[in-house]
Amino acid sequence: MSKTITAKTLAEQLISDEKTFILDVRNTGEFNNWKIEGKNVETINEPYFNLLDGIDPIADKLEKDQEIIVVCAKGGSSEMVANLLEETGFTHAFSLEGGMKAWSEYLRPVKIADLHDGGSLFQFVRLGKGCLSYFVESNGEAAVIDASRMIDVYEKFADEHGVQIKHVMDTHLHADHISGGRQLAESVGGSYHLPPKDATEVMFDYTPLEEGNDIVVGNTSVQVQPIYSPGHTIGSTSFIIDDTYLLSGDILFVRSIGRPDLAGLAEDWVEDLRDTLYRRYKKLSDDLIVLPAHYSFVDELSEGGMVRARLGDLYQQNEGLQVDDPNAFRKMVTENLPPQPNEYETIRKTNMGKMNPDLEEQKEMESGPNRCAVEG
Repeated sequence: MSKTITAKTLAEQLISDEKTFILDVRNTGEFNNWKIEGKNVETINEPYFNLLDGIDPIADKLEKDQEIIVVCAKGGSSEMVANLLEETGFTHAFSLEGGMKAWSEYLRPVKIADLHDGGSLFQFVRLGKGCLSYFVESNGEAAVIDASRMIDVYEKFADEHGVQIKHVMDTHLHADHISGGRQLAESVGGSYHLPPKDATEVMFDYTPLEEGNDIVVGNTSVQVQPIYSPGHTIGSTSFIIDDTYLLSGDILFVRSIGRPDLAGLAEDWVEDLRDTLYRRYKKLSDDLIVLPAHYSFVDELSEGGMVRARLGDLYQQNEGLQVDDPNAFRKMVTENLPPQPNEYETIRKTNMGKMNPDLEEQKEMESGPNRCAVEG
């Protein structure tokens, strides 16, 4: 029986910048599309079928006394390879429990700050997808923004902190992952908020997010203020929390900006995107701390494993905010795009309530990285 390592343990190892060696035994195409990354991670890829007759193809790449974490899609093949390694004298071989599917689903909570009126703000980092969601708690109440579909994590977190989730919000209609917002709101008896311009085709009831209508969390002055900021989608909405934190959704990231094409309307939405980034956000305080809904690069994770940046610094450093010529900007965000996310149209329809895939189908739909940013 091989030794195993959980996604949680691996996440803490990566966040701590511990030297980590990964043997990924998925096929090369899957590996090239999506892999586990970290600042101090070394990875080799050797498809499982090449190891059926033994570890000779990789023996010269491994050291007997090193820790080897074997990764596959769901955990079965990696367990067999880890057993094979152990039998061959590699005594520190571990199989990642649940494989890349488990890695994709793990949410790591990190505290961003204590808020002015006694509340707290947490960021949930989905390391396997680069998705970020947020949990605001104050005076026994909570709000969750951009929830992933693993809603039990937020419910358990609320129970542990003795708070009741009253509000669940999505900054926009997501296309790269299945939102847990509506299901979470139904489960806890809270209200689900969605930008109305993104909700013209949804098949369920929701509470519209409208600029100027603050959402109070608890009995204190912890407030969430929607700011209409179209571009990634026509309804994209940002939030300012505690006059300090700007939740920018998929409009602005630490290293890049949002892409406007996932509904097939890049040419139509590019001016909205530019207006949001170069006019609306420009009017905000430089001292606001930007908290995006995604990240794309390992080095966007700061100490402690959180993703954040000062707005004024992004206007100095983020290449997507340095393009003064409107035509050059249009070319950048309509031509300089990575491949679209896996199953993005199916995911959009699921988030509209038009499709109801089962759990295994949802996991398959979400396989692969997020691709919500314009490439630099």
